[in-house]
Amino acid sequence: MDEKKFLAEQFEGSRAHLKAVAYRMLGSRTEAEDAVQESWLRLSRADTSDVENLRGWLTTVVARVCLDMLRTRKSRREEPLETPPSSPAPSPDGAHAEAMNPEQEALFADAVGLALLVVLNRLTPSERIAFVLHDMFDLSFEEIAPIVERTPAAARQLASRARRRVRGAPALPVADLNRQRKVVDAFLAASRGGDFDALLAVLAPDVVFHADAVAARMGARAEIRGAAAVAETFKGRAQGALPALVDGTIGLLVAPQGRLRVVLALTLQGGRITAIEALADPDRLGRLDLAVLDA
Repeated sequence: MDEKKFLAEQFEGSRAHLKAVAYRMLGSRTEAEDAVQESWLRLSRADTSDVENLRGWLTTVVARVCLDMLRTRKSRREEPLETPPSSPAPSPDGAHAEAMNPEQEALFADAVGLALLVVLNRLTPSERIAFVLHDMFDLSFEEIAPIVERTPAAARQLASRARRRVRGAPALPVADLNRQRKVVDAFLAASRGGDFDALLAVLAPDVVFHADAVAARMGARAEIRGAAAVAETFKGRAQGALPALVDGTIGLLVAPQGRLRVVLALTLQGGRITAIEALADPDRLGRLDLAVLDA
């Protein structure tokens, strides 16, 4: 078999895996596609006659490409913005990869966990690479070390630090947090289902909703008082809200495709929600300590 055709077939067999690796590192489907295509270009130019594990070699190449992209993004102080796909990227064999429609793209993001993508975006590039490769794809720290240009021990520390940031440090005992989680889950279910009475059941009679100036410009009312008014506001809403730890206590994130837009900081007392604060100011969001809640 022609060597280039053989490599193309091997690459296509690893494409889904490489895309999954790149997406978890970059949090952007478009950038993940670019990283995978770059790995094919490097493969097509490299001498792989001594490579025993081509899939592993490609994983390493994709990781290095992603690290470079993350560092560039960090230096520009930018987060990638998802844009609709234009022309599909060419596959190694010259065919065109099938572009995802919005529903497929949402499912792709959901497979990772949108709240996790939000938290991963807050890690340093090296932390993110070490955490993703080790905790999600089982690479050893000996394999990760050359990619992040650290010793295996230092790579282990990077992953450990990232893991602590991803999981966060709850400010409440686990039992209290679990009770609050049930209330918030009930609130989300009632909101999404448009169940007014169920919303009233989880809202304190004197509940207050506040929105910061940015959230207000996005369409939220600056202040709403009383269970009935707040329930009416949230009825049929909260479709994209996700439970998460916000500064150690339970809250909600609104993060389309993993891009943080709004945080709802919640105050709970006596098994009911007493206050909801909508935060959308980028500076304020950047100072929040966000972490993923266990399922």
